[in-house]
Amino acid sequence: MGRTWSLIIATLVLVAVATSAASAAEVNVNVGWPPPTILKKPTVVAVPETAVYRAPSLEFNVFVFGGKYYSLHNDRWYVTARVGAPWTPLIVEHVPAEVRAVPVKYYKIPPGHAKNAGNANKMKDDDGPGRGKGCPPGLAKQGRC
Repeated sequence: MGRTWSLIIATLVLVAVATSAASAAEVNVNVGWPPPTILKKPTVVAVPETAVYRAPSLEFNVFVFGGKYYSLHNDRWYVTARVGAPWTPLIVEHVPAEVRAVPVKYYKIPPGHAKNAGNANKMKDDDGPGRGKGCPPGLAKQGRC
């Protein structure tokens, strides 16, 4: 009987420790600020040679494809299904390839890697041998530079 109580107490202690550890764990995913809410349907124009439209009158990147609005804002992708609805963050793999393929010249605010592309070339020319080799392969695949 004493051994049974010891086993029960040990189990309860283990459960209590695991529960407190699980509740103490904190998951914090910072997706940054979403783009401003679109208050009225924007005028859109076709991006040449694509099935994507853009909204040049807005002050931030907005692309329309498949009836949804997509925005690359603060280097993060967002989607909304309709005007007035909140933006939902997306991982880049869930952004349609057609939207991701829009040439940078059609962005209101160029993506971070496009802004830094000129700096990488400048570094290559100005900083001597071994400098400015561009984006490391792992970061390039993630679209980080």
